[in-house]
Amino acid sequence: MSFFKRFGGTTKGFSPKRPTARKKAASLSNLATLDATQRAQEFGLDFGQAQFNVSGTQLKFEDGEWQTETGSSVPHREVVKLRKDNQKILDENNMLKLKIDILLDMLAESTAECRVLEKEKEVLRSYNS
Repeated sequence: MSFFKRFGGTTKGFSPKRPTARKKAASLSNLATLDATQRAQEFGLDFGQAQFNVSGTQLKFEDGEWQTETGSSVPHREVVKLRKDNQKILDENNMLKLKIDILLDMLAESTAECRVLEKEKEVLRSYNS
């Protein structure tokens, strides 16, 4: 006698009952019905600007970036912009150097071909004369 039959089971397999459909619970919160201004007045959701101090450097979050407010004469945004411009100019300079190298290689190749053709021309003239 098998294990399943001994304890009242069948050998056809396990088939659980299907669960009943659940109803979606209604929301008890009225936040969805309030507009943004009412929510800000009711719950104080206007936090202002995020900022903090780290080792004497004041940091604040503006335009999706952390900005420093130190005593330097050049604003942080300008420094970032200048660094981006500098990198762009360095990349352009590298590209121009590469183009010059390619042009010099092309010039050397065409000069070598020209000299080969001149030598062939001299050899042909010497045979004809």
